[in-house]
Amino acid sequence: MARRSGRVLRAHPKLLVFPLIGGLSGIAFIVTLFGSLLLTDSVQNPGLVLYGALFVAYLVETFVASFFTAALVAATRTVFHGEEPSVRGSLAAAWQRKLPLFAWSLVAALVGVLIRLIESEDNLVAQVLAGVFAVAWSVMTYFVVPVIVFRNPSVTEMFSESASTFKDTWGESIGAMATIDIFSFLFALVGLGLGVLTFVVTGGTSIQLVATVLIGGSAFVFGLLLGKALSGVAKTALYVYATERTAPEFFDDMNFSALGGNTSASTRGFGNRFNGPGNGRI
Repeated sequence: MARRSGRVLRAHPKLLVFPLIGGLSGIAFIVTLFGSLLLTDSVQNPGLVLYGALFVAYLVETFVASFFTAALVAATRTVFHGEEPSVRGSLAAAWQRKLPLFAWSLVAALVGVLIRLIESEDNLVAQVLAGVFAVAWSVMTYFVVPVIVFRNPSVTEMFSESASTFKDTWGESIGAMATIDIFSFLFALVGLGLGVLTFVVTGGTSIQLVATVLIGGSAFVFGLLLGKALSGVAKTALYVYATERTAPEFFDDMNFSALGGNTSASTRGFGNRFNGPGNGRI
């Protein structure tokens, strides 16, 4: 999955734009929000203000990340149709799904705060419960964004369809997540290694320290960016496979069912239907 997703990115490098903009937007918001809280000492005094800020942070971060992931999914869908994706067109397609994306972000923010509240309890049972709940939530919502882009569902449908799709492709999904995460982590480590090597070789002066940060930091960020893009492409391919029972372009030489999971994926009445702009059919 990771290798074939890489083929898609090599053929269409503009797909990297979406996680880049999303990441920069998210970082800017978090720095602004928690920078303001630090000035008021709210972070040092947990209470209603802090949890309110966490809710806002989860809400905006989830919406921003989901919006640009939706644009990436829409662009990848265009690639799978054999067409050249457009950054503007993909962003427009994501914007048409702003209401379900906001609804998803609202629910995710509430769940995020709930998990933090459970984690704040000073006992082992609460910690284990929070961990199990977080993993289950991640699994159930793994395909939420592709479901929103392809189907424009109701709030309940986005969760039920995401969970059903993961169940139908659990072997492939877990394999894709693990491989891409490992690849991204290793690439990020290479970036840190380049930074350290630069620092050692150049002797550690102030100018050389700046070069170290630029080289190591750039490679580290690129590793994370590449991982996000690979994950979005793989997730879209898996969704197409699960709902249409056909391998999309760049994945047509791959036997999905051999990877594991349920080899009789549900057709659930929406295979071969792609919701697009306007009346929703491509």
